[in-house]
Amino acid sequence: MTKASQPARSLRSPQPDDVFQLRVSLMGINPPIWRRVLVPQDVTLPQLHVILQIVMGWTNSHLHQFKVGDVVFAEPHQEHEPGPIDYRRITLNQIAPRRGSTCVYEYDFGDSWDHLIAVADELPVETVSFPVPRCLEGERACPPEDCGGAYGYADLLRALRSPRHPEHDGSIEWLGPDFDPERFDLERVNDGLARFAPRPRGATQRGEHTAKKARRGR
Repeated sequence: MTKASQPARSLRSPQPDDVFQLRVSLMGINPPIWRRVLVPQDVTLPQLHVILQIVMGWTNSHLHQFKVGDVVFAEPHQEHEPGPIDYRRITLNQIAPRRGSTCVYEYDFGDSWDHLIAVADELPVETVSFPVPRCLEGERACPPEDCGGAYGYADLLRALRSPRHPEHDGSIEWLGPDFDPERFDLERVNDGLARFAPRPRGATQRGEHTAKKARRGR
């Protein structure tokens, strides 16, 4: 597991500019593929989509939507009426307002990659001394695009791990010799996030060593 320092949490009432600590996990995958990430609680859903693409390792090549129960939030589709709720001005804290709230992010309606997003913690913005969004930790590589969803990826891994499998050589040729399903590159993810991550409002100048007291919130 790759892990970064986490901000300390204090006991006080939630504030409008709090930072949400999210646990994002791919549903239907075993062993689990997950990330823990800090985002502004008022991040818009389109912005969160971009963050999730970077954090998970997708290539933003397919449609996506957010779901809370039977309610769907996405880009409006004029050809399908009634369509999903227009999500362009909806923020995360409107659909997942507090610690313990959950929603689902679906990417690629063909492979149907469902991500469970859980608000694991609410952090005072003044305790976060590094840019947000930021990935704190995670496990395992993102599946390749267009591999057939959770079941297709499981079949792909079986072929990859067994030299006697009839599709072993084809799997290596497709994925490349350097693909490691157990590898998660935290530094690369945060480099990607840093391209558009502003420093949180009210953040202090304390170094990241102050973050070591964080609660894991699992």
